[in-house]
Parts: sequence; C-alpha cells; structure tokens
Amino acid sequence: INLWRGLLVWLGGMGLIVLAVAVLPLLGIGGRQMFKAEAPGPMKDSSLTPRMAETAKGLWAVYTVVTAVCILLFLWGGMNWLDAFVHAFSVMGLGGFSTHDASFGYFDSPLLEGIAIVFMLIASLNFATHYLAIHGRSLRAYKDDPEARWVMLTLIGSVLFIAIYLHYHRVYPDFATALRHSAFSVVSIASTTGLSTVDYNLWPMFAPLWMLFLCSFATSAGSTGGGIKMIRALILYKQVYRELLRAMHPNAVWPVRIQGDPVPQNILTAVLAFGFAYMCLIVAMTLLLVFSDLDVLTSFSAVVASINNTGPGLNQVGPSTTYEVLTDFQTWVCTAAMLLGRLEIFTLMVVLTPAFWRR
Repeated sequence: INLWRGLLVWLGGMGLIVLAVAVLPLLGIGGRQMFKAEAPGPMKDSSLTPRMAETAKGLWAVYTVVTAVCILLFLWGGMNWLDAFVHAFSVMGLGGFSTHDASFGYFDSPLLEGIAIVFMLIASLNFATHYLAIHGRSLRAYKDDPEARWVMLTLIGSVLFIAIYLHYHRVYPDFATALRHSAFSVVSIASTTGLSTVDYNLWPMFAPLWMLFLCSFATSAGSTGGGIKMIRALILYKQVYRELLRAMHPNAVWPVRIQGDPVPQNILTAVLAFGFAYMCLIVAMTLLLVFSDLDVLTSFSAVVASINNTGPGLNQVGPSTTYEVLTDFQTWVCTAAMLLGRLEIFTLMVVLTPAFWRR
C-alpha cells in the first residue's frame, strides 16, 4: 500500500495527461490541447520539440532518470529498498508521503536530509528547463529560465533567515542544528512536499507562517509542486509595480516584461483572474471552516496547505498530527481545496459551470 501511494504521487507529479499525449498521437488523437490544459503556468504555448509526443517522452525521460538517481542515493545513505523507493517517489512528486509515522524524522540522518533537500529543489524547478539543460549539455537553460533564479534565491534566502531567527530565539542549542532543521523544513514546506523531521508547530509562530506563505508560490511552472507558481507571482508583482508607475506617470508606456519579453495582455488578464480566484477561494474556504467551529489558525493553515497540496498545516493539523481531527464537513472542504489546487482551479471550475455542458 505504501509503495502504491508513493507511485501515485510520482505519476501524478508530472501529470498523467502528459504521459497520455505520448500515446494518443499514435492512435490518431491529438494531444496538444490536453497538454496545455495540464501544464501549469502561463507559458503553455512553447514546445520543447516539434511534436507533442516527443515533448512528453523527453520530460518523462528526465523525470525517470532523476528519480532513479534519487533512489540510488537514498539506498547509499542507509535506507532499505522500500523506504528508498517510496521516499524518492514522494520527493520527486513533491507529495510528502512517508513509510513511517515520524515522516522523514524517523531516519534522523543529516546525510539523507541533505539528499532529500537537493532533490526537492530539483523537483521545484521546471522539468522543461532540466530537459533543455541535459539535451543542450549546458547550464544556460537555467540562466534563461525566468523562474529558476527566483525560486532558488527565495528558498536559500528563507533557509538562512529562518535559521538565524530560530538561533536568535534559542530554539536549538547551536546555529548548525538550527540551520539543519531550517533547511529541511523550509524547503519541504515551500516546495509543497510536506515531509517533516521536527514539529515546527512548536517554533515561534512567524517561522511556520512564513513557510506556509512560501508554499503558495515558491515552485516553478512545469515542476511537480503546487501553489500559483513563481511565474504567476512574478507577473502579479510586475503588474502591481506597473500600476504604481502609471499612478505617478499616467502617460508612460511601461509593458510588463519577463526575461526581456513583453507579456501579452491575454496572459496578464488570465494571471490576474487566477490570482483573484485563488485568494477568494482561500478566504471563502477558511470562513467555511471557521463557521464549522474550527479555530482560525487551523482553518487558514488547513486551507492553504490543501489548496497548495502541501500536506501539514498548523495547530491542530500540524506535522505531528493528521487531518483525522477534522469533521466530515471540514474534510470535504479540504478535499475540494486539494482538487482545485492540483487541477489549477480553472480546469476544475469550468467543468462545474452549466455553460460547459450546453451544446
């Protein structure tokens, strides 16, 4: 059962539809529209190879090879075969399933934690970028990726900041221990993996709240992570900055640019709509949980963790507990949030609209 759960995480990480488009063209059924529906983020129209099937095969080849390397390193670090497979599937799919109740903390191994951190970071980046880097045998693909540097800067900067914060509050006896637990917890939660080594619910509240905030955007489009993705966050930030400039200079022409290229207006509109829907859903579902007599912190963290597919939240649904404490109604709300988040909100919402079913 554990192996099956891990395999589901791994398959779902890249998206079963992407796998399907490698087969559907052979049956005479087009796959490009399905791929665009599954691929997260606004950069859906670019193809890595001329044919959609070849694109899907290339992505899956990279995904499989990196997962195999992760399995071998976990075995080398001391895991048995079952633990190595399940945790590699979980890390690469950014799913957070473990074979032990204590999650990754069961191993209590800095070496294994370091290996997991590296592969969580890899899985947080766009697999199309990995493919281009391997295919072109150059790291230039990462330099040209507008998200990669911001994902890495955000995660590395947050790890150091939280480590200093924990050391300042004397949560751990020395900075090295604070850095170890900060590195794993921040990367795990921000990347929407959800594995844990310590109960960060016991940390000063700012630290877990910051990690929960990061999981909303600190992964790339085309990665296996959840949230709105870094590219949308960048576009939203640049749009806000442009509106500030317009307020000061009404006649100025200031296009929103990503990597030097202007972002088309239809993409700007779609990202703004997505961001608005995302925030409205978080507020509405949090209010529903509070209405059902759940405390505010648990309600908010459960919704954010669910819609971003992170896993553990805070307070009653923290890393040392499970969602079993929720009532049936509260569980259904979180289930709806998970489905909406994993299917990029609009993909599911459009199917639920009456207009979709009209001829």
